[in-house]
Amino acid sequence: MTLSEIKKILANTKTIQFELPNGNLVPRHFHVTEVGKISKHFIDCGGTVRKEEVANFQLWNANDFDHRLHPEKLMDIIELSEKTLGLEDMEIEVEYQGQTIEKFGLDYDGWNFVLTAKNTDCLAKEKCNIPPVKVVASGTNSCAPNSGCC
Repeated sequence: MTLSEIKKILANTKTIQFELPNGNLVPRHFHVTEVGKISKHFIDCGGTVRKEEVANFQLWNANDFDHRLHPEKLMDIIELSEKTLGLEDMEIEVEYQGQTIEKFGLDYDGWNFVLTAKNTDCLAKEKCNIPPVKVVASGTNSCAPNSGCC
């Protein structure tokens, strides 16, 4: 989800609720403690230099049970961040405290903002000689001997 997408949703909703990938909800008394821009400048294992930027939201579960973050307040925080930090319409990454700080993508299911799992991946598979994933033909439960699919 991008900043423009979340702003459209916030303009048309009365409450904010975040859902974790396991279906549990982030407690209603959470705070958005940071909105920022994270830049990553790196070289992949194939030697290609890359740059990535995301808008970062940090959710924090405080012991402040008397306050709730309302859509208009989050909209104000986002707009101030866009103006002050020069945020463009970029993808949003969400940080939330699990066993350690966990990073998620963001989606919306019509009711809740859904934190989606993020995965690592090799960005230079063709240079690392990583074989492509082979798909087993539909309707079969096994591979033919010596077919290379198993």
